[in-house]
Amino acid sequence: MRYALHAWTLPARKWLEEGHRIRHGDRNIPFLTLASSRTHDGDDAVPIRRMMNMQRSSRSHLPHTAAVLSAALASLVVAQASLAQQAARAPHDLAGTGASFSNMPEVPPIGARIAKYLDVPDAAKGPAIPAGKGYRTERLGAGLYMVTDNAYQSMFLVYESGVVVVDAPPSYAAHIKTAIAEVTGKPITHLVYSHAHADHIGGAAMLGGRPIIVAHAETKRLLARSNDRNRPLPTVTFTDGYQLKVGSQVLELQSRRAAHQPGNLFIYAPAQKALMHVDVVYPGWMMWRRFGLAEDVPAYFDAVEAVKSYDFAKFVGGHVARVGSREDVVVQAEFMADLKAAALKALQTVKVGAEVNPLDLGNPWAVYDTYIDRVAASCVNALTPKWKRRLAAFDVYIWDQCYAMEQSLRID
Repeated sequence: MRYALHAWTLPARKWLEEGHRIRHGDRNIPFLTLASSRTHDGDDAVPIRRMMNMQRSSRSHLPHTAAVLSAALASLVVAQASLAQQAARAPHDLAGTGASFSNMPEVPPIGARIAKYLDVPDAAKGPAIPAGKGYRTERLGAGLYMVTDNAYQSMFLVYESGVVVVDAPPSYAAHIKTAIAEVTGKPITHLVYSHAHADHIGGAAMLGGRPIIVAHAETKRLLARSNDRNRPLPTVTFTDGYQLKVGSQVLELQSRRAAHQPGNLFIYAPAQKALMHVDVVYPGWMMWRRFGLAEDVPAYFDAVEAVKSYDFAKFVGGHVARVGSREDVVVQAEFMADLKAAALKALQTVKVGAEVNPLDLGNPWAVYDTYIDRVAASCVNALTPKWKRRLAAFDVYIWDQCYAMEQSLRID
């Protein structure tokens, strides 16, 4: 009678080769372990290879060897079952990443360390900030100026007896009065808040004085909740539209369906044909992550269309290094349409459950995370050839945009 040990699984073989024992009678015998001469409890060990040699030397050992081999085969079954149970119930450490999904994009995913991002296209760059100054000023029209540190943007409007400031980003708010003084010696009489976020108005208190602060009623509500002394509460509020007329200058303030944040204003200077709307259009650049952290993605699409409806020649988006044009808005709208189409196609074609570790099929969070990751990857792949050289920082936030778009399409 012949006995063969073959075709055991690698996990079971590893379990055995690590020194686990099989039962033979009342003894624990090490299996395929020649380095040890004693069992865990101190009994002498009888390696199975030595027993198989005993089979060759004397047929009288056959019954004994057959019993050992039978026990060994039974132990293999037990070992495999034990390993499967342990895999199912034991907590696993996150020991690195597994194999990549098929068709992964050339743009690394969120969380990957990037050795070098794509260069910023020349078309997205603005004039350099003068050395040691920390800001620059650009004229937009009669009495209207943009101030920027080439990352944030604000405006000020000079009229007969004073100055209206629009936003005060804390990154350079300390320079705003200096920037105004380069144009006029008139005082700041009004401050307009585009919306409540601290990165755009958190330097308001640095302006000093007691300007009239104008904002949407929703902005006042949000600021009251924040209770931030660096963002004083508005003194004039409205719920729909408001015309700020100072001397011969006019700013038209309008609120529409909330996209980025409730109360976010369209700020239009009709005489200068200049429009400011913050955190929605990013001239020459990929949008900030997840549609500029929009609270309502469908409304974000509407907001871009609303921007296009104004009669403007110059656009101030609150971010990036240069003033925007109508063409910049059209380009962003084109990108967003492509993004929506790519995400929708991915949602329709990527299969739920594909490329999931079988051990995770009982974990619906893992199953759908894998699905969503693969949807985002498909979306990124679809957009990369056309857009990676057209929009600055495409590689920085394209994954974010695809995740936000697929989520909006699924649940909005």
